[in-house]
Amino acid sequence: MARRIKRQLKNEINVVPYIDVMLVLLIIFMITAPMINPGQIELPQIGKSSAVPSAPLEVMIKADNSLALLDRAKTSLEVHVTHQQLIDAIKQKQSQNADQPVVIAADKNVRYEEVIKIMDILQQHQVQKIGLLTQPK
Repeated sequence: MARRIKRQLKNEINVVPYIDVMLVLLIIFMITAPMINPGQIELPQIGKSSAVPSAPLEVMIKADNSLALLDRAKTSLEVHVTHQQLIDAIKQKQSQNADQPVVIAADKNVRYEEVIKIMDILQQHQVQKIGLLTQPK
């Protein structure tokens, strides 16, 4: 009678075949990668715009929370205004140009709440393009 040899189970995974496959794939990619040409993107082209962009209206908030409006398209003089005068002037300017941009230039000592309040007033009166004017260092 032949003796039966019991095989013992191993709890290990033989990774040698996986390493062989990975090395073969690495070699294939190293050989084929330089042969592939990168795709080129064809971007659409447009002509120059006939409409000149309008200069933005500057709403200035002074350190004492007073407001001034500056229309660089007309003049470089700032006009001191109240909240209602500001709204009226911007509505009048928007009646001429619906996409009239407005920038807010606030003194650095003005509370953030005042800037947000002016932005909120402008948004309530359908001003679409609102920005903040900053000074580069």
